[in-house]
Amino acid sequence: MIGYGLAKYDMGFIKCFGCKTKTEFYNYIVKIGIAETSGTVKNRQDLFDPFFENKRKGWWQKGNAYIHRKILIDNLFGNLDLFSFCNIVKLFIKEKYRIQDLSVEGVSPVFKSRFKQLQMTGLEAEEYFLNNYKSIEPFSNGIIEDARMFGDGYDFQIDVDRKYILVEIKGIKTNYGGIRFTEKEFKTAREYKNEYALIVVSNLIQEPKLNLYFNPVEYFQFDRKTITSSQTSYHVGAKEW
Repeated sequence: MIGYGLAKYDMGFIKCFGCKTKTEFYNYIVKIGIAETSGTVKNRQDLFDPFFENKRKGWWQKGNAYIHRKILIDNLFGNLDLFSFCNIVKLFIKEKYRIQDLSVEGVSPVFKSRFKQLQMTGLEAEEYFLNNYKSIEPFSNGIIEDARMFGDGYDFQIDVDRKYILVEIKGIKTNYGGIRFTEKEFKTAREYKNEYALIVVSNLIQEPKLNLYFNPVEYFQFDRKTITSSQTSYHVGAKEW
């Protein structure tokens, strides 16, 4: 978010934090513990610079390695003005790093909800898949349909030559880690077998990689874990409305 803000808003973003120069801002970010060095902050800006119409070339050698993150932030906060975007970033810094003297103003409940979504690895993985699924050979000519809102045990449906493939997306920050299926996802995968595909988007922190597995229930050894939880609800009795 900081790299995005620097690349898009330049000095305006820096002034939102009460800094007069980039060096002062970089040092501030290091001081409050977000980055280890000022060079780390600059590198984040360099990664986003090529995606904006500014005079800086940035780290153009990386190509589109970070475009999925720009698209994710665009989808959640791309229509915000400078003031509102700065406050979203301040909200994150204040809550995570407990910086009490950071003033946050005018962040609406809906943008607080979007802010929570930004921290979800799954959402980042899904957005990356949406923008890169045609690079996967079996899906290169496919037509995709978003099914996430239905909650039926898969995220997307892809029509490939009149054959429907259900796709579930899981994200991992590095190249190593486990995944979890809900009971609904597991049962749907078991029902559709080779017409159900698992995509694991690994290494999200650096350069994401798409890993494809058909019929994942047979491909992997799943360990069943049962978690019991309670849910509280509040009711209004029957009445004439």
